[in-house]
Amino acid sequence: MRPMYPARRLVVPEARGEVLEIGVGTGLNLALYDPAAVRRVVGVEPDPHMLRRAREKAAAVRLPVELHEASAERLPFPAEHFDTAVVTWSLCTIPDPAAALAEVRRVLRPGGRLLFIEHTRSKQPGVARVQRWMTPVWARLLGGCHLDRPAVDLVDASGLALEGVASVGSERWTLLPVYRGTALKR
Repeated sequence: MRPMYPARRLVVPEARGEVLEIGVGTGLNLALYDPAAVRRVVGVEPDPHMLRRAREKAAAVRLPVELHEASAERLPFPAEHFDTAVVTWSLCTIPDPAAALAEVRRVLRPGGRLLFIEHTRSKQPGVARVQRWMTPVWARLLGGCHLDRPAVDLVDASGLALEGVASVGSERWTLLPVYRGTALKR
């Protein structure tokens, strides 16, 4: 997934205020937040080994970062606490992405935004069949990543209002069609 790193720059710098990052992983996004626009980043990650690496990166950035070992499906924060939530290539691995998005909706303030960039199930039926066929092996090899998860549809069904979704690159004949978007809590 390292070749996808530059695409993070399309989403992360748009974060504002109190920010929640779902699936902070090893902290790849931390250096991309704008310290002039972000008061604090709070990251959640269930994997303690990834979190250890994220803590090292957090020490090198110029903004307050707080990291929690926690599941996205049960966030340890009060309702209406964050201005922005960020998720980059994590919805594919979360065991219950609908529950995680419900939690994101719960902890966002009214007017808060979810910023995301995710790969998703292909709109091309033939490619979607290949994704479905490959997902069991792919998920075992790549930390639970589901090639065939409809990330944009999941965000749309979450109760957040999609404001904009755009393809990143071409979807034609790729196993990893990537989309970025913004969804608003009304």
